[in-house]
Amino acid sequence: MQGLVVYESMYGNTHVVATAIAEGLREHMQVTVVPVREAEESLVTDADVVVVGGPTHAHGMSHANTRQGAVTAAEKPDSELVLDAGDDRDAYGFGLREWFDALPALTTNAAAFDTRADMPAALSGRASKGIARRLRRHGAQVIADPESFFVTKANHLEPDEESRARQWGQHLGTLLRASAVS
Repeated sequence: MQGLVVYESMYGNTHVVATAIAEGLREHMQVTVVPVREAEESLVTDADVVVVGGPTHAHGMSHANTRQGAVTAAEKPDSELVLDAGDDRDAYGFGLREWFDALPALTTNAAAFDTRADMPAALSGRASKGIARRLRRHGAQVIADPESFFVTKANHLEPDEESRARQWGQHLGTLLRASAVS
């Protein structure tokens, strides 16, 4: 089996979570992890499962204005925010919305995750719900409820979130193995 983890990240938290999810999935299959700008159609169509995640901005998936806001916040002289070195190009224009707009129909299993503030979803929103909805619209079979991983107000992952992401990846792999057997 082949897995693909696609992520959009501004400050690196979603990147860390994506990598941890992939580590968990690797107990069951080969996995490729790519930022959204590198998630080419061939990678997607070759995957038995596509796990997609991004940060929650303005109650949902990021868009050009919220990504520019993330860049502006990081560029302030007194800011402790740093754009993820591997993903800073995501902040300058190409995100999950644009990727979904260019994505063909999917005939694979999928799952969705996000990173967001640790508060009730009614207050913070959840990008993962919009991601799951888009995956379904493209024809993917979403195999698990959308999952959120939490960041602090200082924009660091909450303790144990990386470990929880790894466990969620293991869980997804177990679900896929069970469905392949039945």
